[in-house]
Amino acid sequence: MTTEPLTVDPPDQEDIQNDEVIGRAFRRSLILVAVVLLAGLGIWGGSRLLDKPEDEQPPTEIALPQPRKAETFELPHIPLTDITQVSGIDWTHVSGMEGEKLLPETMGGGVAVFDYDRDGDQDLLFVGGTTWPWAEAPNANPRSLCLYQNDGRAQFQDVTRSVGLELNFYGMGPAIGDFDNDGWPDLFLTAVGKNHLFRNREGTFVDVTESAGVAGLDTAWSTGSTWLDYDRDGRLDLFVCDYVLWARDLDLSLNFSLTGIGRAYGQPTSFTGTHSHLFHNEGDGRFTDVSKQMGIEVANLNTQVPVGKGLGVAAVDVDHDGWTDLIVANDTVQNFLFMNQEGKAFEESGVPIGIALDRSGNATGAMGLDCCYLRNDESLAIAIGNFANEQSSLYVSRGPDPQFSDLAMSSGLGPVSRLSLTFGMFFADLDLDSRQDIVCSNGHLEAEISKVQATQQYAQPPQYFWNAGSKGSSELVALTADQVGSEAVERMVARGAAYGDIDGDGDIDIILVANSGPPKLLRNDQQLGHHWIRLKLEGSGASNRDALGALVIVRSGDVTQRRIVTTTRSYLSQCEPTLTFGLGTRTDVEEIIIHWPDGQRQTLPGLEIDQTHLIKQPGEAVSSNDPVKPLHQTLQRTYWAGGSNVSPIAM
Repeated sequence: MTTEPLTVDPPDQEDIQNDEVIGRAFRRSLILVAVVLLAGLGIWGGSRLLDKPEDEQPPTEIALPQPRKAETFELPHIPLTDITQVSGIDWTHVSGMEGEKLLPETMGGGVAVFDYDRDGDQDLLFVGGTTWPWAEAPNANPRSLCLYQNDGRAQFQDVTRSVGLELNFYGMGPAIGDFDNDGWPDLFLTAVGKNHLFRNREGTFVDVTESAGVAGLDTAWSTGSTWLDYDRDGRLDLFVCDYVLWARDLDLSLNFSLTGIGRAYGQPTSFTGTHSHLFHNEGDGRFTDVSKQMGIEVANLNTQVPVGKGLGVAAVDVDHDGWTDLIVANDTVQNFLFMNQEGKAFEESGVPIGIALDRSGNATGAMGLDCCYLRNDESLAIAIGNFANEQSSLYVSRGPDPQFSDLAMSSGLGPVSRLSLTFGMFFADLDLDSRQDIVCSNGHLEAEISKVQATQQYAQPPQYFWNAGSKGSSELVALTADQVGSEAVERMVARGAAYGDIDGDGDIDIILVANSGPPKLLRNDQQLGHHWIRLKLEGSGASNRDALGALVIVRSGDVTQRRIVTTTRSYLSQCEPTLTFGLGTRTDVEEIIIHWPDGQRQTLPGLEIDQTHLIKQPGEAVSSNDPVKPLHQTLQRTYWAGGSNVSPIAM
């Protein structure tokens, strides 16, 4: 189809002249109107001046809001010394990276801090992957697991083979719990593929996965997990997060790419979600999957497709009713909060309670999480590490009321964490001043991310946020190399993170796990002179042996601290079960109150500070309404081998 060129006739001369006449007339009219308006304004202004009373006061000045004065903090000196190599740790995480860029290669690994041999000091278990079965050079010397025995002085020996844990699998993370209540901590491991359960038989491990019934499908991808006694029958049950439906062929077919780089790691939004699992402990070594009947399976109402993409989980009593609830950090979809209905069912309540989404109502790339009483009152805090360019979340409740608001921005955590891609995140009182601080392990997924995002780096420094208290201009203050030392902020492609008193000196040391690299053990060398007390609980009667779910309250001077006995924290990791209470300059503990998992309440007078105490629950059940028995009637003589700072509670 052709078109004729558009032509326009030249204007007629008479039309031009007429336009000039009209224009001159219009301009004269505008001038006349302006003169009239100016005259009117002059008359009005004069009348206002004549009518003004002699005693009229000048306009009242409006007081503008004054900016909050920034408080100058004296930041604590908490040197964190890298002792990885000198302590004997030589393990390296293997992800199987060979160029195909498969999503699981970006997600591991984890670490557990626990006393596997019951000798009184904290040992370390690292969990990593392996080479893929189709790899050109399969892993001839697998170290998917590596258990290091601590000699009590932070010197470690690899005992993996001798204890029965030499295993080749694509591991993700550990969860430690004494599921058979024999006093020896057992081990559950999540994986890409089938999971594993090992029973601890006096320091050696036996694989009981198949008989226990907790392996899951060989096509599943499990991530975070935790032990809890959800029905308060005295036996530990098991919760397991599943991430997404994943397979190598599916991953490759989606053909993810970055401009200028080529093949890239995929986004979880491109994979279908999955259901997590809740296993009930039957007491005879077997577990029953009760996920569906207990309300754990959450599906889209329209499509019935599973919603969850779980990575992290925390077990904590959110509403203070004595029943342990479950918080699940979901990647790119809403977070879950499973409220425990007295052991009979769980009700997913993340949206109405306020932890499902960020301040703008959006889902985040949630990874690891932890919970604590951040302000030493009854308000619970839930911290969640998120993806790059998403600030970390800090949901804080309104006192004991289970209604949360995200205070990451106002607390000081949000702005400083925005650029980081945070996997591991936990609370710990690093300077023993009685307030819990935050540690974050960071690292991106793409090795060449800086080529497409100038603000991003593959390896990123860990972050440490000092808790300055809620009365200052900033509640959480980022520490730098000036406070924690240059070794503590060296860049890593970090994933799992955990803590424990590795050297028995009372303060908290840090373990960070790298993806496709060596871990980092940071010894806390603070010399602030602050006091502390450490409590290890042992349940009996109707409580589980690990006392998981117990709430411990320590009163010292003007400060009341609260801690929850729980297992898995952070991302794919487990911190030591012993509770550390920093006391600052306070020299006395007036009272310790323990709410045991079975509902029993126990009150103890002050104990010696700067020591670790093992507290056993009274053997017979005591009603929470009964008077508290004297110390010498409730506690048995206890002997616990360990360093010079470890003492038993005796009659």
